[in-house]
Amino acid sequence: MKKLKGVIEMTVHTDFHKDTWELYKSLEMAKQLTTGETLARLGDEHPEIVALCADLGKPTRIYEFGKKFPDRFFNFGIAEKNMVTAAAGLASTGKIPFVSTYASFLGILAAENIRTAVAYPNLNVRLVGTHTGIAMGFYGSSHHATEDIAITRSMANMTVISPADGTALAEMIEESVKTYQGPIYFRVSRGREEPVYGTDGVKVKNKIGKANVLRQGTDLTIIACGIEVNEALKAADKLADYGISASVIDMHTIKPLDINCVLDASKNTGAILTVEEHNIVGGLGSAVAEVLMESGVQCKFKRHGIYDQYSIIGKPYYLYQHYQLDGDGIASVAKKFLEK
Repeated sequence: MKKLKGVIEMTVHTDFHKDTWELYKSLEMAKQLTTGETLARLGDEHPEIVALCADLGKPTRIYEFGKKFPDRFFNFGIAEKNMVTAAAGLASTGKIPFVSTYASFLGILAAENIRTAVAYPNLNVRLVGTHTGIAMGFYGSSHHATEDIAITRSMANMTVISPADGTALAEMIEESVKTYQGPIYFRVSRGREEPVYGTDGVKVKNKIGKANVLRQGTDLTIIACGIEVNEALKAADKLADYGISASVIDMHTIKPLDINCVLDASKNTGAILTVEEHNIVGGLGSAVAEVLMESGVQCKFKRHGIYDQYSIIGKPYYLYQHYQLDGDGIASVAKKFLEK
């Protein structure tokens, strides 16, 4: 048993940034998972906020709200479908429930309950799916959420948001509490991402439904969401070394999509590359393609992400390299795309 335990420890201690990656140790470094802290800050002013988790309050950090408001925090155990249905009941009484667990167990496993109990009656439920895409590494395809955008954005009444970092997440959570009505699916990564906004990054306010143009270029527009926004910025730097001028757009709100921003990009550069940590079928790329086709725009276009397959298992750092979803990989894909 000791020998087996040692093998397991050596296996899981891998990191998105090469060094160490172990689920609970990473909590100390998960600065971009700001859901719980934001809700704790808003909780006094908004007594209608309640939080629900499925035995993953610590990894998702929503337990930060529960520590301050234990009577408004509910742990359902490993019963995600029941949790979503209970959230619908709470919303029907005037509460604003924030439901949090891994995206693979929320946007995928509990999809039917989200559709029927939350989206169909258009209830004010906030669904926060964390550890999205391939960020779970060794935990495998059952824990990799690469279809959740396609599933949730196909539901009527549902707003789908994939913030680039913790600052963006906090801003849009606050907006959702104060001014937004209807169900929202927040797609959040592991929380150890490099910041794009805030004190360490771009000084731009994130607004639901309004994309952020982070960089202006003339040859190519990279439209990204979530963790890939920062990698797209790195790719733009790399492309500049090749003499390619690239715009970068953070399309954090995938539904409703900022149509005008997409159309402006098609006119400004004539070439668009979408980048997402998701299957290219039904995700951000599909949403942008729909806009371009229905608008009759002549534009060079490519989707980049997981190419319609189940993601492999391995160290997160190497998975992003394998799928060319790091800065260097995106730059390579973009360069080949423009050369065709």
